[in-house]
Amino acid sequence: MGDPVSWLMIETGWKVIASDGSEVGEVDEIAGDSSLDIFDGLAIATSAFGKPRYVPAEQVAEITEGTVRLKLTKDQVDQLGEYLEPATSAEIEGDNRGGLGESVGAEARELEGKVFAPTQKREHSMNVWRRIAFFFRRLFRR
Repeated sequence: MGDPVSWLMIETGWKVIASDGSEVGEVDEIAGDSSLDIFDGLAIATSAFGKPRYVPAEQVAEITEGTVRLKLTKDQVDQLGEYLEPATSAEIEGDNRGGLGESVGAEARELEGKVFAPTQKREHSMNVWRRIAFFFRRLFRR
């Protein structure tokens, strides 16, 4: 077993291990505020197309390079609720300085933001496009 590392080191795809030693999934997303060093929890993928489950930070027992060990058993992980993405308020703004090429790039970034991470006023389930993107990211990482 490796040395413990900070929650700031966690990356998507790291193994998630239950307290009984069984592998229960992979990290899909890290919830927190790195500028204030506040770790809220993790979204973990327990199946290929299933909705990610939310693990609160207080249920994380240990973080080592490539692995997050939980205080929960496999059965308790199976009972966890769905990860709800936090509300967002930021809009993607284009760069109005340049010519046509930069304008098209800004429009493409804005469209991508609307599809993959639309602005939301309240917590919400991860949209289907993000779940598909996470599935392919996990598939091709192996």
